[in-house]
Amino acid sequence: MNFEFTAEQEQLRRSVREFAEAEIKPHVNAWDRDNVFPLEVVRKLGALGCMGVIFPEEYGGAGLGYIDYSIVVEELARVDPSVGLIVAAHNSLCSNHIYLAGSEDQKRRYLPRLATAEWIGCWSLTEPEAGSDAGGTRTQAVRDGEEWILDGAKTFTTNAHYADLCVAMAVTDRTASSHGVSAFLIERGTPGFRPGKKEDKLGMRASDTGEVIFTGCRIPGSQLLGNPGEGFIDALRILDGGRISIAALSVGVAQGAYEAALSYARQRKQFGRPISEFQAIQFKLADMATSIEAARLLTCRAAWLKDQGRAVTRQSAQAKLFASEAAVSVCNEAVQIHGGYGFTKDYPVEKFYRDVKLCTIGEGTSEIQRLVIARQLLKSNA
Repeated sequence: MNFEFTAEQEQLRRSVREFAEAEIKPHVNAWDRDNVFPLEVVRKLGALGCMGVIFPEEYGGAGLGYIDYSIVVEELARVDPSVGLIVAAHNSLCSNHIYLAGSEDQKRRYLPRLATAEWIGCWSLTEPEAGSDAGGTRTQAVRDGEEWILDGAKTFTTNAHYADLCVAMAVTDRTASSHGVSAFLIERGTPGFRPGKKEDKLGMRASDTGEVIFTGCRIPGSQLLGNPGEGFIDALRILDGGRISIAALSVGVAQGAYEAALSYARQRKQFGRPISEFQAIQFKLADMATSIEAARLLTCRAAWLKDQGRAVTRQSAQAKLFASEAAVSVCNEAVQIHGGYGFTKDYPVEKFYRDVKLCTIGEGTSEIQRLVIARQLLKSNA
Protein backbone atom coordinates (compact mmCIF):
# COMPACT_ATOMS: atom_id res chain seq x y z
CA MET A 1 0.00 0.00 0.00
CA ASN A 2 1.23 3.46 -0.93
CA PHE A 3 -0.52 6.36 0.75
CA GLU A 4 1.55 9.05 -0.97
CA PHE A 5 0.48 11.16 -3.91
CA THR A 6 2.79 11.08 -6.92
CA ALA A 7 5.06 14.01 -7.73
CA GLU A 8 2.71 14.89 -10.60
CA GLN A 9 -0.29 14.89 -8.28
CA GLU A 10 1.49 17.11 -5.76
CA GLN A 11 2.31 19.52 -8.58
CA LEU A 12 -1.32 19.45 -9.66
CA ARG A 13 -2.37 20.32 -6.12
CA ARG A 14 0.07 23.24 -6.00
CA SER A 15 -1.07 24.53 -9.38
CA VAL A 16 -4.77 24.46 -8.53
CA ARG A 17 -4.14 25.94 -5.09
CA GLU A 18 -2.13 28.82 -6.57
CA PHE A 19 -4.88 29.45 -9.12
CA ALA A 20 -7.58 29.38 -6.45
CA GLU A 21 -5.69 31.75 -4.16
CA ALA A 22 -4.96 34.21 -6.96
CA GLU A 23 -8.07 34.06 -9.18
CA ILE A 24 -10.87 33.02 -6.81
CA LYS A 25 -10.14 34.04 -3.23
CA PRO A 26 -10.23 37.82 -3.78
CA HIS A 27 -13.78 37.56 -5.15
CA VAL A 28 -15.39 34.95 -2.89
CA ASN A 29 -17.37 37.31 -0.69
CA ALA A 30 -18.65 39.45 -3.56
CA TRP A 31 -19.72 36.43 -5.60
CA ASP A 32 -21.51 35.01 -2.56
CA ARG A 33 -23.22 38.29 -1.69
CA ASP A 34 -24.37 39.07 -5.22
CA ASN A 35 -25.07 35.55 -6.51
CA VAL A 36 -22.44 35.95 -9.23
CA PHE A 37 -21.67 32.97 -11.45
CA PRO A 38 -17.88 33.26 -12.10
CA LEU A 39 -18.00 32.53 -15.82
CA GLU A 40 -14.61 34.08 -16.58
CA VAL A 41 -12.92 31.93 -13.95
CA VAL A 42 -14.71 28.83 -15.25
CA ARG A 43 -13.32 29.53 -18.72
CA LYS A 44 -9.83 29.82 -17.23
CA LEU A 45 -10.33 26.52 -15.42
CA GLY A 46 -11.17 25.02 -18.80
CA ALA A 47 -7.86 26.24 -20.18
CA LEU A 48 -6.11 24.61 -17.21
CA GLY A 49 -7.78 21.28 -17.94
CA CYS A 50 -9.98 21.31 -14.85
CA MET A 51 -13.26 21.14 -16.76
CA GLY A 52 -12.33 17.87 -18.45
CA VAL A 53 -10.08 16.21 -15.89
CA ILE A 54 -11.24 12.62 -16.29
CA PHE A 55 -11.66 12.45 -20.07
CA PRO A 56 -9.08 11.23 -22.60
CA GLU A 57 -7.01 13.72 -24.55
CA GLU A 58 -8.62 12.56 -27.79
CA TYR A 59 -11.84 14.19 -26.53
CA GLY A 60 -10.09 17.36 -25.37
CA GLY A 61 -9.71 16.23 -21.76
CA ALA A 62 -6.71 16.21 -19.46
CA GLY A 63 -6.49 12.41 -19.50
CA LEU A 64 -6.19 12.15 -15.72
CA GLY A 65 -7.88 9.89 -13.18
CA TYR A 66 -10.27 10.23 -10.29
CA ILE A 67 -7.54 10.76 -7.70
CA ASP A 68 -6.34 13.76 -9.71
CA TYR A 69 -9.92 14.90 -10.13
CA SER A 70 -10.49 14.67 -6.37
CA ILE A 71 -7.43 16.84 -5.80
CA VAL A 72 -8.76 19.49 -8.20
CA VAL A 73 -12.20 19.62 -6.60
CA GLU A 74 -10.79 19.62 -3.05
CA GLU A 75 -8.43 22.50 -3.74
CA LEU A 76 -11.12 24.62 -5.37
CA ALA A 77 -13.58 23.92 -2.54
CA ARG A 78 -10.95 24.82 0.03
CA VAL A 79 -11.21 28.41 -1.24
CA ASP A 80 -14.74 28.56 -2.65
CA PRO A 81 -17.04 25.52 -2.49
CA SER A 82 -19.29 27.08 -5.14
CA VAL A 83 -16.55 26.85 -7.75
CA GLY A 84 -15.80 23.28 -6.72
CA LEU A 85 -19.46 22.44 -7.19
CA ILE A 86 -19.59 24.03 -10.66
CA VAL A 87 -16.59 21.95 -11.73
CA ALA A 88 -17.95 18.76 -10.14
CA ALA A 89 -21.38 18.98 -11.80
CA HIS A 90 -19.86 19.81 -15.17
CA ASN A 91 -17.33 16.95 -15.10
CA SER A 92 -19.06 14.18 -13.16
CA LEU A 93 -22.63 14.58 -14.35
CA CYS A 94 -23.16 16.21 -17.74
CA SER A 95 -19.85 15.40 -19.43
CA ASN A 96 -19.44 12.00 -17.81
CA HIS A 97 -22.92 10.87 -18.88
CA ILE A 98 -21.93 11.60 -22.48
CA TYR A 99 -18.60 9.83 -22.03
CA LEU A 100 -20.11 6.70 -20.49
CA ALA A 101 -23.31 6.36 -22.53
CA GLY A 102 -22.87 8.49 -25.64
CA SER A 103 -22.20 7.39 -29.19
CA GLU A 104 -18.82 8.10 -30.71
CA ASP A 105 -20.37 10.93 -32.71
CA GLN A 106 -21.87 12.47 -29.55
CA LYS A 107 -18.57 12.22 -27.70
CA ARG A 108 -16.62 13.90 -30.48
CA ARG A 109 -19.28 16.55 -30.97
CA TYR A 110 -19.69 17.61 -27.35
CA LEU A 111 -16.83 16.51 -25.09
CA PRO A 112 -14.10 18.75 -26.58
CA ARG A 113 -16.32 21.80 -26.13
CA LEU A 114 -17.19 20.81 -22.58
CA ALA A 115 -13.67 19.79 -21.57
CA THR A 116 -12.29 23.21 -22.52
CA ALA A 117 -15.26 25.11 -21.02
CA GLU A 118 -16.11 26.54 -24.40
CA TRP A 119 -19.48 25.12 -23.40
CA ILE A 120 -20.90 24.74 -19.89
CA GLY A 121 -22.92 21.63 -19.13
CA CYS A 122 -25.78 20.81 -16.80
CA TRP A 123 -27.48 17.54 -15.80
CA SER A 124 -31.18 17.41 -15.00
CA LEU A 125 -32.59 14.47 -13.09
CA THR A 126 -34.48 15.92 -10.12
CA GLU A 127 -38.12 16.98 -10.22
CA PRO A 128 -40.51 18.02 -7.42
CA GLU A 129 -41.58 14.38 -7.06
CA ALA A 130 -38.59 12.61 -8.58
CA GLY A 131 -34.90 12.20 -7.88
CA SER A 132 -33.95 9.01 -6.14
CA ASP A 133 -37.50 7.89 -7.02
CA ALA A 134 -37.38 7.48 -10.80
CA GLY A 135 -41.03 6.45 -10.77
CA GLY A 136 -41.94 10.01 -9.84
CA THR A 137 -40.55 11.45 -13.08
CA ARG A 138 -43.17 13.53 -14.89
CA THR A 139 -41.10 15.00 -17.71
CA GLN A 140 -41.89 12.94 -20.78
CA ALA A 141 -40.47 12.44 -24.26
CA VAL A 142 -42.77 11.28 -27.04
CA ARG A 143 -41.49 9.91 -30.33
CA ASP A 144 -42.74 11.75 -33.41
CA GLY A 145 -41.26 10.22 -36.53
CA GLU A 146 -37.51 10.83 -36.44
CA GLU A 147 -37.81 13.32 -33.58
CA TRP A 148 -38.61 13.48 -29.87
CA ILE A 149 -40.87 16.00 -28.19
CA LEU A 150 -40.07 16.84 -24.56
CA ASP A 151 -42.51 18.35 -22.06
CA GLY A 152 -41.96 18.93 -18.36
CA ALA A 153 -39.65 20.66 -15.89
CA LYS A 154 -36.62 19.84 -13.78
CA THR A 155 -35.54 21.38 -10.49
CA PHE A 156 -32.23 21.88 -8.66
CA THR A 157 -30.13 21.79 -11.82
CA THR A 158 -26.59 23.05 -11.25
CA ASN A 159 -25.41 25.50 -13.95
CA ALA A 160 -28.98 25.72 -15.30
CA HIS A 161 -28.87 29.34 -16.47
CA TYR A 162 -25.38 29.16 -17.97
CA ALA A 163 -25.45 25.75 -19.63
CA ASP A 164 -24.89 25.44 -23.35
CA LEU A 165 -25.83 21.77 -23.16
CA CYS A 166 -28.29 19.97 -20.90
CA VAL A 167 -28.47 16.24 -20.28
CA ALA A 168 -32.03 15.57 -19.11
CA MET A 169 -33.95 12.46 -18.12
CA ALA A 170 -37.51 11.95 -19.39
CA VAL A 171 -40.07 9.14 -19.36
CA THR A 172 -40.33 7.30 -22.67
CA ASP A 173 -42.27 4.28 -21.38
CA ARG A 174 -44.61 4.96 -18.45
CA THR A 175 -45.20 1.22 -17.89
CA ALA A 176 -41.55 0.32 -17.33
CA SER A 177 -40.77 2.35 -14.15
CA SER A 178 -37.02 3.02 -13.86
CA HIS A 179 -36.45 1.15 -17.13
CA GLY A 180 -38.74 3.55 -18.93
CA VAL A 181 -36.62 6.68 -18.40
CA SER A 182 -34.31 7.83 -21.20
CA ALA A 183 -31.63 10.52 -21.39
CA PHE A 184 -31.50 13.31 -23.97
CA LEU A 185 -29.09 16.00 -25.11
CA ILE A 186 -30.61 19.46 -25.49
CA GLU A 187 -28.60 22.43 -26.73
CA ARG A 188 -29.12 26.02 -25.61
CA GLY A 189 -31.36 27.85 -28.04
CA THR A 190 -33.47 24.82 -28.92
CA PRO A 191 -37.09 26.04 -29.28
CA GLY A 192 -39.17 25.00 -26.30
CA PHE A 193 -36.17 24.72 -23.96
CA ARG A 194 -35.37 27.40 -21.39
CA PRO A 195 -34.12 27.88 -17.84
CA GLY A 196 -36.78 28.69 -15.25
CA LYS A 197 -36.64 29.94 -11.68
CA LYS A 198 -33.19 30.67 -10.26
CA GLU A 199 -32.96 29.44 -6.67
CA ASP A 200 -31.99 31.89 -3.92
CA LYS A 201 -29.94 29.58 -1.74
CA LEU A 202 -28.58 29.44 1.78
CA GLY A 203 -25.07 28.67 0.55
CA MET A 204 -23.08 27.82 -2.58
CA ARG A 205 -24.47 31.08 -3.90
CA ALA A 206 -21.94 31.56 -6.72
CA SER A 207 -23.04 28.20 -8.09
CA ASP A 208 -26.13 28.63 -10.24
CA THR A 209 -29.05 26.36 -9.35
CA GLY A 210 -32.38 26.51 -11.12
CA GLU A 211 -35.14 24.94 -13.13
CA VAL A 212 -34.99 23.85 -16.74
CA ILE A 213 -38.28 23.76 -18.62
CA PHE A 214 -39.38 21.88 -21.74
CA THR A 215 -42.50 22.98 -23.59
CA GLY A 216 -43.07 21.12 -26.84
CA CYS A 217 -39.28 20.91 -27.15
CA ARG A 218 -38.58 19.10 -30.40
CA ILE A 219 -35.15 17.50 -30.85
CA PRO A 220 -33.70 15.10 -33.45
CA GLY A 221 -33.65 11.38 -32.73
CA SER A 222 -29.85 11.58 -32.71
CA GLN A 223 -30.08 13.50 -29.41
CA LEU A 224 -31.15 10.39 -27.50
CA LEU A 225 -28.24 9.66 -25.14
CA GLY A 226 -27.63 5.95 -24.60
CA ASN A 227 -30.20 3.25 -25.19
CA PRO A 228 -33.94 3.95 -24.87
CA GLY A 229 -35.19 3.24 -21.35
CA GLU A 230 -31.72 3.15 -19.80
CA GLY A 231 -31.34 6.81 -18.84
CA PHE A 232 -31.99 6.29 -15.14
CA ILE A 233 -29.89 3.11 -15.06
CA ASP A 234 -27.03 5.06 -16.62
CA ALA A 235 -27.66 7.88 -14.15
CA LEU A 236 -26.95 5.52 -11.25
CA ARG A 237 -23.58 4.71 -12.83
CA ILE A 238 -22.91 8.41 -13.26
CA LEU A 239 -23.70 9.04 -9.59
CA ASP A 240 -21.16 6.41 -8.50
CA GLY A 241 -18.44 8.68 -9.84
CA GLY A 242 -20.23 11.90 -8.97
CA ARG A 243 -20.35 10.99 -5.31
CA ILE A 244 -16.56 10.77 -5.27
CA SER A 245 -16.44 14.39 -6.42
CA ILE A 246 -18.91 15.45 -3.70
CA ALA A 247 -16.79 13.62 -1.13
CA ALA A 248 -13.75 15.55 -2.40
CA LEU A 249 -15.79 18.76 -2.30
CA SER A 250 -16.67 18.00 1.34
CA VAL A 251 -13.02 17.43 2.20
CA GLY A 252 -12.12 20.76 0.61
CA VAL A 253 -14.80 22.68 2.51
CA ALA A 254 -13.70 21.06 5.77
CA GLN A 255 -10.03 21.80 5.05
CA GLY A 256 -10.77 25.45 4.37
CA ALA A 257 -12.82 25.81 7.55
CA TYR A 258 -10.20 23.96 9.62
CA GLU A 259 -7.35 26.14 8.36
CA ALA A 260 -9.35 29.29 9.13
CA ALA A 261 -10.11 28.03 12.66
CA LEU A 262 -6.49 27.02 13.28
CA SER A 263 -5.25 30.44 12.19
CA TYR A 264 -7.84 32.23 14.31
CA ALA A 265 -7.05 30.10 17.37
CA ARG A 266 -3.38 31.07 17.14
CA GLN A 267 -4.18 34.78 16.89
CA ARG A 268 -7.17 35.23 19.19
CA LYS A 269 -6.19 35.93 22.79
CA GLN A 270 -8.20 35.42 25.96
CA PHE A 271 -6.92 35.62 29.53
CA GLY A 272 -3.59 36.85 28.19
CA ARG A 273 -2.76 33.99 25.83
CA PRO A 274 -3.82 32.53 22.45
CA ILE A 275 -6.91 30.37 22.71
CA SER A 276 -4.95 27.63 20.89
CA GLU A 277 -3.23 26.99 24.22
CA PHE A 278 -6.51 25.97 25.83
CA GLN A 279 -7.17 22.25 25.88
CA ALA A 280 -10.82 22.67 24.87
CA ILE A 281 -9.72 24.33 21.62
CA GLN A 282 -6.89 21.85 21.08
CA PHE A 283 -9.29 18.92 21.33
CA LYS A 284 -11.59 20.52 18.78
CA LEU A 285 -8.72 21.04 16.35
CA ALA A 286 -7.48 17.49 16.88
CA ASP A 287 -10.91 16.02 16.16
CA MET A 288 -11.34 18.24 13.10
CA ALA A 289 -7.97 17.28 11.62
CA THR A 290 -8.60 13.58 12.25
CA SER A 291 -12.03 13.67 10.63
CA ILE A 292 -10.65 15.44 7.57
CA GLU A 293 -7.86 12.91 7.16
CA ALA A 294 -10.26 9.99 7.49
CA ALA A 295 -12.61 11.57 4.93
CA ARG A 296 -9.73 12.18 2.53
CA LEU A 297 -8.58 8.57 2.80
CA LEU A 298 -12.08 7.22 2.14
CA THR A 299 -12.35 9.52 -0.86
CA CYS A 300 -8.96 8.48 -2.21
CA ARG A 301 -9.84 4.81 -1.80
CA ALA A 302 -13.02 5.22 -3.84
CA ALA A 303 -11.13 7.28 -6.44
CA TRP A 304 -8.37 4.66 -6.68
CA LEU A 305 -10.89 1.85 -7.16
CA LYS A 306 -12.62 3.91 -9.86
CA ASP A 307 -9.30 4.41 -11.63
CA GLN A 308 -8.75 0.63 -11.53
CA GLY A 309 -12.07 0.08 -13.29
CA ARG A 310 -13.57 -1.54 -10.20
CA ALA A 311 -17.17 -1.22 -8.98
CA VAL A 312 -17.43 1.64 -6.50
CA THR A 313 -21.13 1.87 -5.65
CA ARG A 314 -20.61 1.12 -1.95
CA GLN A 315 -17.24 2.83 -1.61
CA SER A 316 -18.31 6.09 -3.26
CA ALA A 317 -21.46 6.19 -1.12
CA GLN A 318 -19.39 5.57 2.01
CA ALA A 319 -16.94 8.30 1.07
CA LYS A 320 -19.71 10.76 0.29
CA LEU A 321 -21.66 9.94 3.45
CA PHE A 322 -18.72 10.16 5.83
CA ALA A 323 -16.97 13.11 4.21
CA SER A 324 -20.10 15.25 3.95
CA GLU A 325 -21.21 14.65 7.52
CA ALA A 326 -17.67 15.08 8.83
CA ALA A 327 -17.43 18.37 6.94
CA VAL A 328 -20.64 19.64 8.53
CA SER A 329 -19.19 18.82 11.96
CA VAL A 330 -15.85 20.46 11.15
CA CYS A 331 -17.52 23.66 9.92
CA ASN A 332 -19.71 23.74 13.01
CA GLU A 333 -16.66 23.51 15.26
CA ALA A 334 -14.85 26.13 13.19
CA VAL A 335 -17.67 28.57 13.89
CA GLN A 336 -17.61 27.60 17.58
CA ILE A 337 -13.88 28.28 17.82
CA HIS A 338 -14.47 31.74 16.38
CA GLY A 339 -17.21 32.40 18.92
CA GLY A 340 -19.35 35.41 18.10
CA TYR A 341 -17.05 36.37 15.22
CA GLY A 342 -17.86 33.08 13.54
CA PHE A 343 -21.42 34.28 13.20
CA THR A 344 -20.38 37.32 11.17
CA LYS A 345 -19.45 37.71 7.53
CA ASP A 346 -16.10 39.20 8.50
CA TYR A 347 -14.64 35.70 8.81
CA PRO A 348 -14.69 32.89 6.21
CA VAL A 349 -16.12 30.21 8.49
CA GLU A 350 -19.59 31.76 8.29
CA LYS A 351 -19.67 31.05 4.57
CA PHE A 352 -18.18 27.57 4.89
CA TYR A 353 -20.89 26.82 7.47
CA ARG A 354 -23.63 27.83 5.03
CA ASP A 355 -22.04 26.11 2.04
CA VAL A 356 -21.29 22.76 3.62
CA LYS A 357 -24.85 21.62 4.27
CA LEU A 358 -25.44 20.99 0.58
CA CYS A 359 -22.79 18.25 0.69
CA THR A 360 -25.17 16.06 2.72
CA ILE A 361 -27.99 16.67 0.23
CA GLY A 362 -26.68 16.88 -3.35
CA GLU A 363 -26.24 13.72 -5.46
CA GLY A 364 -28.19 11.71 -2.92
CA THR A 365 -28.91 12.66 0.68
CA SER A 366 -27.14 11.01 3.60
CA GLU A 367 -30.22 8.86 4.05
CA ILE A 368 -29.99 7.64 0.45
CA GLN A 369 -26.27 6.91 0.91
CA ARG A 370 -27.09 4.71 3.88
CA LEU A 371 -29.67 2.84 1.79
CA VAL A 372 -27.15 2.34 -1.01
CA ILE A 373 -24.49 1.09 1.40
CA ALA A 374 -26.88 -1.24 3.22
CA ARG A 375 -28.14 -2.76 -0.03
CA GLN A 376 -24.60 -3.38 -1.21
CA LEU A 377 -23.66 -4.99 2.10
CA LEU A 378 -26.71 -7.26 2.10
CA LYS A 379 -26.21 -8.10 -1.56
CA SER A 380 -22.55 -9.09 -1.00
CA ASN A 381 -23.42 -11.24 2.03
CA ALA A 382 -26.43 -12.96 0.44
